[in-house]
Amino acid sequence: MAAAIRVALAGAGAFGIKHLDAIRQIEGVEVVSLVGRELPKTREVATKYGIAHVTDDLDASLALPEVDAVILCTPTQMHAGQAIACLSAGKHVQVEIPLADSLQGAVAVDRLQRETGKVAMVGHTRRFNPSHQWVHRRIRAGEFAIQQMDVQTYFFRRTNTNALGQPRSWTDHLLWHHAAHTIDLFAWQTGGDIVAAHAIEGPKHPVLGIAMDMSIQAKASTGALLTLSLSFNNDGPLGTWFRYIGDTGTYVARYDDLYTGRDEKIDVSGVAVSMNGIELQDREFFAAIREGREPNASVAAVLPCYRTLDGLERLLAAGN
Repeated sequence: MAAAIRVALAGAGAFGIKHLDAIRQIEGVEVVSLVGRELPKTREVATKYGIAHVTDDLDASLALPEVDAVILCTPTQMHAGQAIACLSAGKHVQVEIPLADSLQGAVAVDRLQRETGKVAMVGHTRRFNPSHQWVHRRIRAGEFAIQQMDVQTYFFRRTNTNALGQPRSWTDHLLWHHAAHTIDLFAWQTGGDIVAAHAIEGPKHPVLGIAMDMSIQAKASTGALLTLSLSFNNDGPLGTWFRYIGDTGTYVARYDDLYTGRDEKIDVSGVAVSMNGIELQDREFFAAIREGREPNASVAAVLPCYRTLDGLERLLAAGN
C-alpha cells in the first residue's frame, strides 16, 4: 500500500468541516495539522477529528516536514498569498474557491505552480458534482449540446454570516466567489472560450460594501449563452439552480441532484464513487498527487475564469 498523504487543513469553519468529513471517506489520507483563527474552537474540531497538531499560524503547519499537502478553506482575501506560501514550502495545495480576489493574484499562483511543479488545484466543486458530471458525459458523447445555461444563485446574507449562519471575520463576494462557480462551469461544459461577457450590479450594502444583487450574461465560442442572476437579498429558498437548455433536452441541477425540465429526478448515483461533490473534489486532488498529473480544476485550467471575472470587474467599475 502506498504511503499515506498527510494533510494540513487551514480554516476550521463551515467549509473546512465539509472537507474533514469528506477526507474521512478517503483511504490513504490523514489530516495531521489543523489551522484556525480561534484556537479554542479549532481545538474542539481537532479533537473531534483526531488531529494532533493545532495552530493559528499556517507557517507552523508548513514547517512540519510530515505535511505533504494543504487544503485552504480560509477567507477569500488570503487565498492567493497562502497558496503561494504553500507552494514555496514545497507542498501541494488545494485552494477553496475562489483562487484569488484579483487576476494578479491568480496569475501569481499559476506562475509559481509552473515553477515548482507541485499539484495546485482550486475548489471549483461544480466540475465534480455528480449532476454536472452526468451532463458533461452526455456532452462529450455528442448526445447533448448546450444552447443556454440559466443559473440562479440566491442567498439571504444581509449580515456577515457563513453557510451555517455563524458570524465571520471576512466579507463574501458575488462576483469573485459565487459567479466564479458558474463562469468556470459554463466554459467547462461548453468546451469553448468565453468570447463576450457583461454584468450589472445593484446598490452596495452600506456596511458590507459589496453589491447585494448582480446580473451576468456571457457567450461561449460554441454559441451557447449564459444568464446568471445572483443575490444576497433573497429570503429563501437558498442555493444555486442550474438549468441546462440544450438541443436534446433540458436538465436542472442543484448541487449533487439532477432533474429533467419536467421535474423528473435522474439517477446519477452511478456517475462516481460518491454522491458528495466535495469528497469527489478531494479524491481528485489526492489522486493527482499520487499519479503525478494535472488535476481537473487545476490552477491552469481555471485561470480563464479569473480573466473573465477581471474583465467584468473592470466593466462594473466603469459603470457599464
